[in-house]
Amino acid sequence: MHRSLGVKDGVAIAASSTAATTSIGIGMGALAAYAGRQTPALLLLAFVPILGIALSYARLNRTEPNCGSGYTWVGRSIGPWPGFLTGWVVLVGNVIFMAYTGAVTGSVVLQFLNKLGVSSVLGLRLDPSSTGVSTLVGLVALVVVTATAITGVRSATRLQMALLIFEYAVLLVFCGYALIVGDQPFSLSWLNPFEIGSLQGLAQGMVLAVFIYWGWDAAFSVNEETRNATDAARGGLIALVAMLGLFLVGALAFQRVMSTDELIRNGPQALTFLGNRLAPEPWASLPLAALMCSAFASLQSSVIPTARAALAMGRDRTLGAVWQRVHPRYGSPAVGTLLIMAMAALLAVLAVGIPQLNDMILTAVNSIGLTVALYYGLTALACAVRFRAALRAGPLRACRDVLIPLASALTLFGLGGYLVRTYATMSDHFEASPDNGWFMLALPTLLVAWGLAVAAWAKWVRRAPYFVTGRGTDADTITLPMDGQGEPADDAHAPDGGDGKEDPLRRPATPA
Repeated sequence: MHRSLGVKDGVAIAASSTAATTSIGIGMGALAAYAGRQTPALLLLAFVPILGIALSYARLNRTEPNCGSGYTWVGRSIGPWPGFLTGWVVLVGNVIFMAYTGAVTGSVVLQFLNKLGVSSVLGLRLDPSSTGVSTLVGLVALVVVTATAITGVRSATRLQMALLIFEYAVLLVFCGYALIVGDQPFSLSWLNPFEIGSLQGLAQGMVLAVFIYWGWDAAFSVNEETRNATDAARGGLIALVAMLGLFLVGALAFQRVMSTDELIRNGPQALTFLGNRLAPEPWASLPLAALMCSAFASLQSSVIPTARAALAMGRDRTLGAVWQRVHPRYGSPAVGTLLIMAMAALLAVLAVGIPQLNDMILTAVNSIGLTVALYYGLTALACAVRFRAALRAGPLRACRDVLIPLASALTLFGLGGYLVRTYATMSDHFEASPDNGWFMLALPTLLVAWGLAVAAWAKWVRRAPYFVTGRGTDADTITLPMDGQGEPADDAHAPDGGDGKEDPLRRPATPA
């Protein structure tokens, strides 16, 4: 694949995948339902283990750059079964995320049309809170962003960077203004996590906050299209720190303008409510336009890492060969990208059975949050296991390579375990509702069980070598796309990366 990406491209992919504007616009109300006015404290608290996970990714990436990231690293350090499960939950979790993000994107487009005075088309009411109508519009958006992802990461990141500049400028202006003119009095208790009402609320809020941060690791999915392996790590870390700042500014701004009840009641339309409260039209529509840009960028950037994770698993034969087909012109896993889009579209259509968009969002977040905590925790644990020899190399290296990753992993495992126990005991019957514990456990349980079944097939039927060695296929062993004349499609495939500098991806991975 073409190695033409740099740090700013990694930042664009990671920031777009995290989707700060979307997370602020639709996530602050959900966080307020668990943490109340302590939402800023919850975001700060959740950042601590997430930073430990990010440092683990960066450390592992320096040793073994691979678009499979956690799937490859966990398989080598802990074992092929947890490694496969890591890759599997990333793959399926992203498909679920794309399905519900498509509906969110559709809802934002409908809100924008309502602002323009278009409330119905051919007798169909364009209700932004309707899952069915939002999903229909979201499917169109999903097709559009899939097409741009197939044409190559470089073109996709250019579009994402333009969208990011616009949406962050709007977000910072409106949130900054809200901090100044808001009529809700600021309190230092907003930054005190000990004032969160209950342990269950803290745990659920933490998992939701982890989900909101989720996406910065997308920068590591384009390792093999990046000029230097360290650029991916820099891009992910820069995006993560930027997200912390944006989330805190957004949370504080929302609470300066809205009461907790208003935040919860407005849900995914809270950013629109903020714009209307602070400015007259047409300026009040700018936050909604920014949210629409963010939703499109998030949808597009979700396709990219998902297809590349499937590529890594396909070339290890843990998934079928169809997933490793690389487009001869664009150097992207085009067939895998199309398949992922089709699966997300199918899941989005099935989710229409949940009538209200708010309920759909809460259900998806509760399900994906547990799986994100699982694969982040496994990857951090893999870092601690692989570099355990650093315990004898001095306190600084021991903390960086072992103790911080281990503490981060145990924190996420503890949160996940507590919530699994809570969900399992909070209901006495099954019901398709976002506040039914058995329902919230059903999807992640099914996801893990399905993953184990696919792993068993790969091990004993497909006889994937990954289940013997636990090692992912090296990036340079796959067939490179040709330009039709027997030459690589991009001069970046040259040993020096095409820019006169030695390409670190050409060197074998450093032994753990």
